[in-house]
Amino acid sequence: QLQLVEFGGGLVQPGGSLRLSCAASGSTLDRIALGWFRQAPGKEREGVSCISSSPSSTYYADSMKGRFTMSRDNATNTVYLQMNSMKPEDTAVYYCAVGLLCDGDFSSWGQGTQVTVSS
Repeated sequence: QLQLVEFGGGLVQPGGSLRLSCAASGSTLDRIALGWFRQAPGKEREGVSCISSSPSSTYYADSMKGRFTMSRDNATNTVYLQMNSMKPEDTAVYYCAVGLLCDGDFSSWGQGTQVTVSS
């Protein structure tokens, strides 16, 4: 069974940077889609970024373009989310997930990691 574990969250000041990691075990990263999501208090879960294998593409939410970068290391079964120029509205629990398509349902989820942007 595929297991996902996120780490790298914490407290950062506005304008700062943070990198999240998601380590996969029990299977290689051979899924069609790998995505990052986040959920802030009182708000619905939203997509942050997604890498699709078929077709081969990387997607970002409009508010994250130019600030966030997603990458993948197949050798270590790890995906990353580099977050720069962070804003207070980026405060949320961040999750990694796998599925068939970036615009479809995701079948496996990590436990989430808290990110707080505050002075």
